[in-house]
Amino acid sequence: MFEAFDYPFMQRALVELLVLSIAAGTLGTWIVLRGLAFYSHGVAAAAFPGLVLADGLGFSAALGAFGVALIFALTVGRLAARADGGHDALTALVLVAALAIGVVLASDVFESGANVETLLFGSLLAIGADDIRLAALVAALALLATFVLGQRWLTAGFDPGAARSLGVRSPAADLVLLVLIALAAVATLSAVGALLATALLVVPAATTRLLTRRLLPWQLATVALAAAEGTAGLWLSFETNAPPGATIAVIAGGGFALVALGRAGTATLTHLRARRLAATAQPGGAA
Repeated sequence: MFEAFDYPFMQRALVELLVLSIAAGTLGTWIVLRGLAFYSHGVAAAAFPGLVLADGLGFSAALGAFGVALIFALTVGRLAARADGGHDALTALVLVAALAIGVVLASDVFESGANVETLLFGSLLAIGADDIRLAALVAALALLATFVLGQRWLTAGFDPGAARSLGVRSPAADLVLLVLIALAAVATLSAVGALLATALLVVPAATTRLLTRRLLPWQLATVALAAAEGTAGLWLSFETNAPPGATIAVIAGGGFALVALGRAGTATLTHLRARRLAATAQPGGAA
């Protein structure tokens, strides 16, 4: 069963996923708590023009993607601070512009052709040492930022109004979170691509959110789940000759569906038991 991991390229891919799971488990909880799921998807997809530029001009893909993702994060953060509202509408506006630029560059300027599929869906089995180092850097920054700014992010996530009145919520702290998510999205591009980054950044955290409400257990459970789903997806893709990124995304989505259905079934049974107990407690109910 584990013979697939005898190959060096599978070992590198596994290390990449395990390191990314630390960043995804840590930042994913903040993404879900702060309602930034669409932003995390948007910043990953918006990095597409940077990937096209890097491919066409021959420089580092991570550098090109992060350059565009950073511009995306700063733009959304600044507009959100001015509008004093959510990020979804602003993310959509900036995302449309970024994708349009990427399509024009890919089709008319550089004629990327077949490379577009790799840019959008990743190439996990072609992971190199630089990709692993970038993932490790993101994981370290995510842990450090959580230690330093976690209380601010937590307060703003549960009660934005109170956080603002107490001076806990600040544009700088929110901008740090947006930039970190952008960096994490860039780190996942080589593994799962621009369109499937949410399979690591959002879905595991959303799944474990259904099982726990406490922050630290939630983060630990998300790290473990992201690592398990990534490992299972990598192994299954090798055995079935399927794309690794898509396989991981399918497993993550299936895990979320199973947990959601299980929780809904448990809630239904609890409700039925409560109604039955209420009915038997009424006069004549036992009869």
